[in-house]
Amino acid sequence: MDTELCGLIPDDWRVRSVEDVCLRVTSGGTPSRHEPAHFVGGSWPWAKTQELHDTWLDDTEEHITNEAVACSSAKVLPLNTVLVAMYGATVGQLGLLRRPMTCNQACCALIVDPKEADYRYLFFQLLYARSELKGLATGAAQQNLSGQLIRSLRFPFPPIREQRAIAHILGALDDKIELNRQMNETLEAMARALFKSWFIDFDPVHAKAEGHDPGLPADIAALFPDSFEDSELGEIPKGWKVGAIESLCKSITSGGTPARMNPLFWINGTIPWFKTGELLDGPLIESEEHITEAALKASSCKLWPAGTILFALYASPTVGRLGVLTCPSTSNQAAAGLIAKPEFGVPFLRRTLLEARVRLQTIAVGAAQQNINQGVLKSHRTVIPCAGVASTYSRLVSSLDEQQVSLKRQADTLFVLRDTLLPKLLSGELRVKGVDQSMEAHV
Repeated sequence: MDTELCGLIPDDWRVRSVEDVCLRVTSGGTPSRHEPAHFVGGSWPWAKTQELHDTWLDDTEEHITNEAVACSSAKVLPLNTVLVAMYGATVGQLGLLRRPMTCNQACCALIVDPKEADYRYLFFQLLYARSELKGLATGAAQQNLSGQLIRSLRFPFPPIREQRAIAHILGALDDKIELNRQMNETLEAMARALFKSWFIDFDPVHAKAEGHDPGLPADIAALFPDSFEDSELGEIPKGWKVGAIESLCKSITSGGTPARMNPLFWINGTIPWFKTGELLDGPLIESEEHITEAALKASSCKLWPAGTILFALYASPTVGRLGVLTCPSTSNQAAAGLIAKPEFGVPFLRRTLLEARVRLQTIAVGAAQQNINQGVLKSHRTVIPCAGVASTYSRLVSSLDEQQVSLKRQADTLFVLRDTLLPKLLSGELRVKGVDQSMEAHV
């Protein structure tokens, strides 16, 4: 029996199944990993479900060879194929192929017939139906969607020109959101590269020790020594030291959770309250939940200022993740709030913590519940440069971090706009009356 995910629609729209609008609905495969010739030197991107993030897929972590395609159920899929994750925690996640690729057997591949439907229109219908898709997934150990179920899904389809117009509107918003994300990645890569050069590889010190120009403005170059000395963490620049993370901070404190049973603590709350699941290593702009002034006074919550770094202490996979507050906020007890000393600055402390993550996660993995406590974080040993070098880094990078905040705010606004338009456009409540010439050029 077909599964229908739609309600009342305009008279000129038709309800059609996924199979009706596709040239082919198939799945991928996994070549044998015991054969090096299947993966080594491969040119075909090979997508896994954890790489599907509801946007374009430009490349993948792994690639397979022509021999792997010939010897397995993996197939070369054309560009614009829609991928749907069928198994496990990622069930219902989507991807769009920017170029021909292959995928594993946990992906369902929808190759849309361009005469019958717009591939991005189908993508957005699947995106809007995600909660229903998850509800249809079966299995006790892990939730699964079958290929047959995906084929039978039924959605409302307007005439093809209107599909393209709707896809253009929603796609333009998605493309801008994705562009902002990529720009933020570039800004972060620039800040990370400078941190690595100065504080991990010690490039300016090596250059001066070898009698070379470090390639920095004279006032900045003068901050670096021209020799090294031994330390408990190996060779470090002369005059620098090894110390605890807490020596970089004015304070390190934990959050708290107001009593859930007291509505006065939560209803109409205006104070942001973050959970560790919201920490994604970037700026923290808007929390999922808010608490009241009464909750703040009656609990162990701390109202931290903007610039405080939240660091997740508990539970894999969040342990070690962080975020930077952009306004006064609170968090639950699973996070520690670190306030940087001004002579080191937030950008330097943030990237010191990112660099320390692997070692701290190793400690967490060895614990019974994969947690670390505040004491472990405070006492973690790290290289501490002369304050002038750290503050200079923070000053130079702060403008990059501010740009990241601005781009994130813009993306959040676009997300709200897209999620507002999505149900109205896909149900026909909001009609797109024709396509103007400028839009037709893009579709």
